[in-house]
Amino acid sequence: MAKVLILYHSAYGHVETLAKAVAEGARSAGAEVDIKRVPETVPEELARKSGFKLDQEAPVAVIGDLENYDAIIVGGGTRFGRMSSQLATFLDQAGGLWMRGALHGKVGGAFTSTGTQHGGQEVTLFSIITNLLHFGMTIVGLNYGFQGQMRLDEVTGGSPYGATTIAGGDGSRQPSENELEGARYQGRTIAEVAIKLHG
Repeated sequence: MAKVLILYHSAYGHVETLAKAVAEGARSAGAEVDIKRVPETVPEELARKSGFKLDQEAPVAVIGDLENYDAIIVGGGTRFGRMSSQLATFLDQAGGLWMRGALHGKVGGAFTSTGTQHGGQEVTLFSIITNLLHFGMTIVGLNYGFQGQMRLDEVTGGSPYGATTIAGGDGSRQPSENELEGARYQGRTIAEVAIKLHG
């Protein structure tokens, strides 16, 4: 059985919701799945004032966790067209794993959330994917088998590079069922590839 890690940072809960959907998809393929979050680097008082969602149930990951999985699916919100500093700070600490080639051949993927439709979703996915490629991982996106990413009857996230959601400028929009289904599809697809490669 393949082991899959869903690793994420979520300031306001949108990425946390996507992470749970990605995990559902991976479990549906028969994988063993853990959801963990990266440490929050914003001081707690400032995070509270900023409305961060601080009651997230996922345990906090440590760098050493990463080599224990066959697949790692990384999610985080967009910050000016790139991954959040919290997520970048965590991945920046993985130099020892990179030096040892500890993540070579593992399966990877990315998912994200932005405030607006054109707020940098694809660029953010690529900023995550770039890190995973440097670690020697095999990348699996959200292929067009998930037709929901092509819908024109509603505003929706999703791209061939990974599952996404649109939070709205004030963060009030929650992931739609279509976006959650895209996250489940990507999680299932990545788990299926990991099972074929490592199962």
